[in-house]
Amino acid sequence: MPGTAHAPVRTDDVILEALPDDVTASLQVRSAWLKRLPRPQTGLEFLVADLQRWTPGQTVRVAFLGGNTALHKEISDAVAPIGGACNLKLDFGITPGTGAHRTWSTSDTTHKAEIRVSFDQGGFFSLVGTDSVDVNIGSPAGPVGGRGNQRSLNLGGFTQGKPSNWQGVVRHEFLHALGFHHEHQNMRGPCESDFRWDDDAGYQPTTDAQGRFVPDAAGKRPGIYTYLAGFPNFWSKERIDFNLRTQESPDVVAGAFDAASVMLYRFPALFYKTGNSACAPTGDGIELSENDIRGLKLLYPAVGPSMEAVVSRRRDLLHAVSAPAGGLESAGAGHGGSSFAAQAARMLRESLSHV
Repeated sequence: MPGTAHAPVRTDDVILEALPDDVTASLQVRSAWLKRLPRPQTGLEFLVADLQRWTPGQTVRVAFLGGNTALHKEISDAVAPIGGACNLKLDFGITPGTGAHRTWSTSDTTHKAEIRVSFDQGGFFSLVGTDSVDVNIGSPAGPVGGRGNQRSLNLGGFTQGKPSNWQGVVRHEFLHALGFHHEHQNMRGPCESDFRWDDDAGYQPTTDAQGRFVPDAAGKRPGIYTYLAGFPNFWSKERIDFNLRTQESPDVVAGAFDAASVMLYRFPALFYKTGNSACAPTGDGIELSENDIRGLKLLYPAVGPSMEAVVSRRRDLLHAVSAPAGGLESAGAGHGGSSFAAQAARMLRESLSHV
């Protein structure tokens, strides 16, 4: 996300996606509440994905703010392989005859769509899964959040011109919208230990005319913390940690690391300690990997034992968020926890009523 940058961006610049600070703050409140939930005696781990996944078989509506029919069609066509890989219908509200796609407005008082796409914010980003309709996400006056008049997914600049890998960008963001997280933050992956967080020893902070951190006169390189603090991201250490570092957490269970996933960034060489890092992507960043497709099927299975497991987990989670110990009655009054608990309970009850 470009932050406050106005200088021209080069093709080799790394612009990372990041949600606005108010959205990140609300997600951190929700994370703190999740950690207070009572754990079941069965040893079952609660996943953030249990709250963020849509209901298997559900129709998830998509709507656009800005853009034209041709651009909307390109995006819906790029998303088609995602919907075709799982038990979930992505409905773009296409009008027969004209081909017009569903639209939404910042003056909406209800949700015209679960996924509300915009093109007018900086960079590319998306809320994860059902966070797109959680009214506790983001501040009421902010442009991004879970309310009906707020953006939940942004493809910045697509109305002026699409990047060469635009299909991969679209699939990456829509996988976020269906509950996927970044692959470089996979606890089973190598990225945390393979990244060059700090500067080369003796590096003298050196910038170009735009404020981009570059190697110094001795050829020593900036590390990730220094590099991302400059143009075009201007990130704080806290934002870097939130978006890049891996956090060991009992609330998240990850599959095997997938270097071919479209959810893995193509970082520049200076991000890695070695030239043959296991964190480096092997896919083209455009097509869904086999494990991307497998993950979609696991999140949104068809009828059968896998679907029964989803229902069972949701019943357990509903019990946890409704319980006095850690749930609705002790969710952190004054810190937003009770609101997250109430929203989660409503979502889970509605979900279970449809399966």
